[in-house]
Amino acid sequence: MTEAKTTHSPADEGRGGEPSLNRVIGPGLLLLFIMGDILGTGVYALTGKVAAQIGGIVWLPFLCAFIVALLTAFSYLELVTKYPQAAGAALYTQRAFKSHFFTFIVAFTVMCSGLTSSASASKAFAGNFAAMMGWHLDEHGIELKMLAAAFLLIVMLVVLRGVSESVKVNVVLTCIELSGLLIVIVVGLWAIFHGDGDFSRLTEVKVSEGKTAFSAVTAATALAFFAMVGFEDSVNMAEETKDPVRTFPKMLLLGLCLTGFVYVLIAITSVALVSPDKLGVGSTPLLQVVQVGAPNFPTGLFAGITMFAVSNTALLNMMMASRLLYGLAHERVLPRSLGKVSARTRTPYVSIVFTTLLALGLVWFSNLTALGGTTALLLLCVFTVVNIAVLVLRKDRADEPHFHTPTIMAVLGAITAFFLASPLSGRATSDYKVAGWLLLVGIVLGLVTYAINRFVYHEETKLHDVEHLGDVEWEAEHPLPPEPPLFDAIRNKDKD
Repeated sequence: MTEAKTTHSPADEGRGGEPSLNRVIGPGLLLLFIMGDILGTGVYALTGKVAAQIGGIVWLPFLCAFIVALLTAFSYLELVTKYPQAAGAALYTQRAFKSHFFTFIVAFTVMCSGLTSSASASKAFAGNFAAMMGWHLDEHGIELKMLAAAFLLIVMLVVLRGVSESVKVNVVLTCIELSGLLIVIVVGLWAIFHGDGDFSRLTEVKVSEGKTAFSAVTAATALAFFAMVGFEDSVNMAEETKDPVRTFPKMLLLGLCLTGFVYVLIAITSVALVSPDKLGVGSTPLLQVVQVGAPNFPTGLFAGITMFAVSNTALLNMMMASRLLYGLAHERVLPRSLGKVSARTRTPYVSIVFTTLLALGLVWFSNLTALGGTTALLLLCVFTVVNIAVLVLRKDRADEPHFHTPTIMAVLGAITAFFLASPLSGRATSDYKVAGWLLLVGIVLGLVTYAINRFVYHEETKLHDVEHLGDVEWEAEHPLPPEPPLFDAIRNKDKD
């Protein structure tokens, strides 16, 4: 890859002229952090759903999803080394398109993806908890929904208390998540070595009526892509990485490749031991693989590892969603009440409660397949925008060296991400329904806020500081000018 020049802040200067973050993350820690962001609910819970949809060739959708993610990763690499601020897609969208409304939609879409991901994790947690306890609960029954809801409420309490995310803690969590997948691979290979596997399934393609083999694979890829999301969150670590221009691209690409390799191995060993139809029953597909490949392996141990993996996914995504919602409220493009922060814990408690209520609604009214598919849909839409943004921002010349992705990679990234997000891929209509309802909530809240800003406060509705969106500590130290409470402003307006 070639290198370009950048015009932005020197190395010792951070966002808004503030001192930069301490660059303490080396290649090894960064690699584990990236893999930790990707590993989680997707592969632990949805491998069976993808297999039930496509058949024994389940490894192919995971491979295709990896390729699409890899193309988009190249665009992120150029943008994160060019603009190392920990702001992500919202920052790139605002810089490229200069549209506050479009940036708001992208930011809210990212927030919604956190909710659907957390709801997926809660259902996976409930399924594994029931399996560990020996309960045989209907996947769509009220008992499992109540377990998932209870788990989400516990996550809410943890987030309300305040969680300090550490890269070293993330390393421990990643090792635990990876250990579960390695157990599946080792158990699977051991059973296959002893003649228990059926490799003839690996070329079976399940084609529904009215579909072709190609459309069946693309529809399964649209769902499998959920397992590949998470790498985009690692851009938040760029400011703390040693020599990010050299280190970050290598580690992100290596992390994606290693994760993709593990996923393909998981898919192959899973369908070799368990038929696709059986694998698609319930929300514990990998537990089924372990039970078949090693009947004497402690079921509770593997279920516990899975619960730990999906718990980490739910916690990180609920933290992200609540802070992003808080950031939009702090920027006064959503109701100001969502921006209230607890004086004791310094957490955005109103946003945390609000996002938890939305997640509970998703748990109650959507199934695991729809939630996973919707998460992939929302982020594929964001990735389409990011791939286009990298091309638009080529006009923004820079002086400092940064990663430069080939134009063809960004073009292919935009095309493939858009295709998988569109109905052309054969994506389930339920994905669009769930995403539509979530985005409608954001648009309605945004319109209400716009009306209040214009007719009561007489101010413009716009994002004032995209670079620090959702950074509770920074925004608390740099508040916007205070305004009178809404009802006081209305009374004063009536007097005038």
